Amino acid sequence: MRQPFGKRDSHSKSAAPRPQQTSISEAIDRRSFHRLAAAGLGALAVPVLPTMSTPPWPKDRKDSKTEKSPAELVAPARKSIDKGLDFLLRSQVKSGRNRGAFSNSGISSGVATASLGGLAMMCGGHMPGLGKFGKSIDMCVEYVLKNVRETGYIATRDGGARENMYGHGFSMLFLSQAYGMTRKREIGEKLRKAVELTCNSQNNQGGWRYQPTKSDADLSITVCQIMGLRGARDAGIDVPDEIRKKCIEYVQKSQNENGSFRYTMQGGHTTFAMTAAGVTSLYSAGIYEGEQVEKAIAYLMKFKPNGAQQGGGHYFYSNYYAVQAMWHAGGKPWDEWYPLIRNQLVKNQTAEGSWRSSEAGPEFGAAMGCIILQMPLNYVPVFSP
Repeated sequence: MRQPFGKRDSHSKSAAPRPQQTSISEAIDRRSFHRLAAAGLGALAVPVLPTMSTPPWPKDRKDSKTEKSPAELVAPARKSIDKGLDFLLRSQVKSGRNRGAFSNSGISSGVATASLGGLAMMCGGHMPGLGKFGKSIDMCVEYVLKNVRETGYIATRDGGARENMYGHGFSMLFLSQAYGMTRKREIGEKLRKAVELTCNSQNNQGGWRYQPTKSDADLSITVCQIMGLRGARDAGIDVPDEIRKKCIEYVQKSQNENGSFRYTMQGGHTTFAMTAAGVTSLYSAGIYEGEQVEKAIAYLMKFKPNGAQQGGGHYFYSNYYAVQAMWHAGGKPWDEWYPLIRNQLVKNQTAEGSWRSSEAGPEFGAAMGCIILQMPLNYVPVFSP
């Protein structure tokens, strides 16, 4: 089993070259990327829109005789995706101190929504600086970079978005993908500082909490940091091996016997959301199989999208991680899960193109909805199986 958080920095002689846009048949899948990156040959690749029938995922991912191609899976949601991305384009602040954010106040004005909005556009195969959404992605990057503090902590200056380490983690994830696609020095420098802050604030158990200090920890915040570190590592940023080991241990120790994950290692509530986040972080850490993964997927399958609450609310947060977990799992879980969440999102989209979200507003809902719907397209390397 590969250890994905090894030491490697983009300033080293083995740094990845600037990636080129490739055809879908030439795209580097994530597990192959891990092997190439270990040899100093990795590069983030963003393929063109697939129209093929041959899936671009690795051979060791489970499949089934009934699995459809990415183009076939996404086709029923194409209009919804276009409406959602256009809603984000219209909602983005075009001038002033919040240029690049998706609102001038509240949670939608924060770095988390800006990062998720940028990722939603990337999930459609759009790159910084290119095409219809290129400028918008650039503005998301600029806004997030502007809010990287001297310490490396990524948060709005006035704190009005109330994001804490959630925003920091989502921002690391987004910047890592932007850096991999552009190799811009400023992105790399600030991403490196953000990674250092995350590493320095990891507690003795291996997790993180709301503030960038060593204190207690919870699984939700911890998974956000793991995903950000994963993306940064893929982009060539050094992530010390001891950080990797400790955070994986934290996640593993947070799992219950029935496959679910609890909010803290000591105890706390068990939810669909925590389990989806927990197993996705294991996949992200390179743990693709084994009893822990199998039991977690089996537990999640009890909460298939069916129009009802999936065990505790946080609809978009839960399904953001759940669709990634099923995408990694492949086979029957993926075959059953994606069409259900796709059809549910298409049905519930508003006329303006967003989704109502009690979690963080319609802009957050639009970003999350588009990420979920576009998962089969396999464009963003950190989400790839």
